[in-house]
Amino acid sequence: MLISALSFGSIWTRRIVNDNRNPGRIGALTAAYYNTTGVLIGDTLRNRPCVYGVARFNGNSGFRPDCVHRMLQKVFECEPPCVWNGLNKVLFKTLLRSAVKPDAYLVTITAEQSGGIDRDHLGSWLHPDARLISFSECRGQQEVLLVMPGYAWVRGRLGTFFMEPVTQRPWQGRLVLSAIG
Repeated sequence: MLISALSFGSIWTRRIVNDNRNPGRIGALTAAYYNTTGVLIGDTLRNRPCVYGVARFNGNSGFRPDCVHRMLQKVFECEPPCVWNGLNKVLFKTLLRSAVKPDAYLVTITAEQSGGIDRDHLGSWLHPDARLISFSECRGQQEVLLVMPGYAWVRGRLGTFFMEPVTQRPWQGRLVLSAIG
């Protein structure tokens, strides 16, 4: 599956993986980077999961944690989103060297953008082909991490947002508020 990363959740963590072939070697290639959602509590980002999940980037995937902004609008070969050990997960395996049309987009939406999402009605707020990765919420703040194919939708209190691929650059996309009530 090909996924273009349009935005990331607020929280990043890193785990160092033991490399049995090269004992003692610690570096970007032996790390795994996890991205999930969070909300601001006081002046600190905290994970307040209603639904916990992660986007995982292996160190050998081509992902660069030192310049996350350069990873936006890049296409990765990925495993399809799944439930693994009870949590939602999508594994980003390899950064593609050239821009191609993705199957889906990794995108984050907040309560500030959407007006808030009523998560208790999953079937009514998220297109059936979109996959929820993580959902954090606290005191009216929300951050939701999704994998969405083109033209899938998510509903917030402000209306319905569609994932619109850019025609000339399909690896780029944006959530567009529908003009239809």
